[in-house]
Amino acid sequence: MIKRLQEFLKGVEFEMKKVSWPTLEELRGSTTVVLVLSLILVIFLFIVDFGLSRIVSIIL
Repeated sequence: MIKRLQEFLKGVEFEMKKVSWPTLEELRGSTTVVLVLSLILVIFLFIVDFGLSRIVSIIL
């Protein structure tokens, strides 16, 4: 069991060396894009929900 764990961790270390990590600038840019798009989605869903609520309340 210990031997399998050691082999697994060696494999993880080997694969992690292949990973290309983003620079701090790329990370900030990606985070900004995600936050802005999330905000746009929240606003859109709020408008749709509010509109549908008004339509249902008018019908009922």
